[in-house]
Amino acid sequence: MRILVTGSAGHLGEALVRTLRGGEHEPIGADILPSRYTELVGSIADADHVNRCLDGVDVVVHAATLHKPHVATHQPRDFVDTNVTGTLNLLEAAVRRGVRAFVFTSTTSVFGRALSPKEGEPAAWITEETVPVVKNIYGVTKAAAEDLCELFHRRSGLPCLILRTSRFFPEADDSAEIRARYADENAKTNELLYRRVDIADVVGAHLLAIARAPSLGFGRYIISATTPFDRDDLAELRRDAAAVVARRFPDFRAEYERRGWSMFPTIDRVYVNERARRDLGWSPTYDFRQALDRLKAGEDARSALARDVGSKGYHATTFADGPYPVE
Repeated sequence: MRILVTGSAGHLGEALVRTLRGGEHEPIGADILPSRYTELVGSIADADHVNRCLDGVDVVVHAATLHKPHVATHQPRDFVDTNVTGTLNLLEAAVRRGVRAFVFTSTTSVFGRALSPKEGEPAAWITEETVPVVKNIYGVTKAAAEDLCELFHRRSGLPCLILRTSRFFPEADDSAEIRARYADENAKTNELLYRRVDIADVVGAHLLAIARAPSLGFGRYIISATTPFDRDDLAELRRDAAAVVARRFPDFRAEYERRGWSMFPTIDRVYVNERARRDLGWSPTYDFRQALDRLKAGEDARSALARDVGSKGYHATTFADGPYPVE
């Protein structure tokens, strides 16, 4: 199959094209920026360009987007142009061309304020049934793009799956407090418990979505490392996350002490990937248990793909007070 991958100069787009090039399919990378993984350079906000991109295409994997790191550096209309109009252009062209499947990369950021419980409340248990309460233009436009996907499925029968990915970026945390208190690898390992996923597992979910979209028709899926927690842990996770982790992983304290690491004192949300594992047959590899075992063995906890793609950043400018300005 000929598979169009939008956003091919970005983290996920490159990872997808790298992986697809080694398989039976023919990936075609499209991005506004040139790269080794991009054949078609142009903006998805340009409908004529998009129509050319879909020439002979069987499947669209739409990973191009303006991200949360762009909220403070771009105008709201930029987000609408890329995340909404760009998605609409791709959907319209996909229907005209009769593509077999459309896979849309969304984000857990669409849940917005639903991810932050009030003081004294238990951690939020986030499933696909959680009602989003968007909090910035990024979330607004990604939610709107998701709704466009659903509309085109209902109106035209386009098989369309939406993958709401959690954090997989390799850049430093945007929180100055997190950067000051935790080594970067420490913070990212902590996040595998509840809000992070390795890019190799994200790619795996996308490949399964390509295969399953025609039979599933439509669906939204949370793509995050499998959490070890359950609902009974939620109240204690807000009060003493380390105690909960120690019960699940009695060996974690010794390894953390050896490294001079610490667990976050509180965890405010837990992403649940049960639906993706059930419907897509997805079995993510890179979770907290795997990371802890590899760290104890003196190995890098990340996948080879994550190491190969590396850090790209989100801006051409370097910022003195963090990886990107926070709104």
